[in-house]
Amino acid sequence: MNNKNQNHIELLKDLISIPSFSGKENKSADRIENWFNENGIRCNRHKNNIYAFNKYYKKDKKTLLLNSHHDTVKPNEGYTKDPHNPEIYNGKIYGLGSNDAGGALVTLLNTFKYFYDNKKLKVNLIIAATAEEENSGPNGLKGLLKSIPSIDFAIVGEPTLMKAAVAEKGLVVFDCIIRGKASHAAHPNSENPILKIPDIIKSIEKIRFEKISKLLGPVKLTITQINAGTQHNVVPSSVEMVIDVRVNELYSNEEIVELIKENVNAEIYPRSVDLNSSSISNNHPIVKAVNEIGIPVYGSPTLSDQTKLSCPSIKIGPGDSSRSHTADEFIYIEEIEKGCEIMKKLIKKLLI
Repeated sequence: MNNKNQNHIELLKDLISIPSFSGKENKSADRIENWFNENGIRCNRHKNNIYAFNKYYKKDKKTLLLNSHHDTVKPNEGYTKDPHNPEIYNGKIYGLGSNDAGGALVTLLNTFKYFYDNKKLKVNLIIAATAEEENSGPNGLKGLLKSIPSIDFAIVGEPTLMKAAVAEKGLVVFDCIIRGKASHAAHPNSENPILKIPDIIKSIEKIRFEKISKLLGPVKLTITQINAGTQHNVVPSSVEMVIDVRVNELYSNEEIVELIKENVNAEIYPRSVDLNSSSISNNHPIVKAVNEIGIPVYGSPTLSDQTKLSCPSIKIGPGDSSRSHTADEFIYIEEIEKGCEIMKKLIKKLLI
């Protein structure tokens, strides 16, 4: 292994070995805090979020945020390897969180360390290793943003094969309740809510989202759950349905809520309108730097902590999102090494 990468590769191995499920990341936060101390970088802690400023931070400069998360989902049943054993084999590091988003996180940490004590930075640099990304919890980036200075633009680290996501779909999840009348199955009942389902589904299928994004395509609406009844001889009083809507940047989440409520004859309850779609102008300095370096750009259908940011941002990092949440998750060491090189080139264009 290349010695210059030993520091952050060892950190990744340590993080894989520490269970850090969303909401229970205290031990991985401890390890990241220790990493900063080991490298002579002063850091701060807000719950399980660890963050640091460049050594010569000045309030009168604009600020770039580097952000990735250290929480993980729970391992699925398909694992054949120990999810918390950072095994290295054929150039791959295996383990839970190696790809999502450990590789991206250590790439950003390595990049931050490289620029940390540079006196020539035109822009401030803040790095945040945050919690509760996988469950969109309140104690991750969303909570941290209230405790740090204003951010002007951001790079969010996620596995993108080092392509830059310049747009990202948002998400609104709806709980839909179809009311009827409960009764014994042996008795007549014209208000069986289960029999109302076909008409409700037809009304949902008729909804048209006319605005189609060049980068993200159309809004995608999917019925993902239908639940009703507890036993064979009882007609339930209601049916519960879940609707998943992936929103492009041409709609606000509030507009989606109104469209669903107007067109579906049922009780509609959005779980949240906070997970907004994002996009960034082609004229923004980040996008210009991305294009100058030759980094490919795309629109991402998957969510990240970009949804928590109100400033312009891109999403980029080593690894492949198709490996995320899969059994025997892995990332190539070479992907991380190349990611560090590309990230340093990108940050140099923005800061120096």
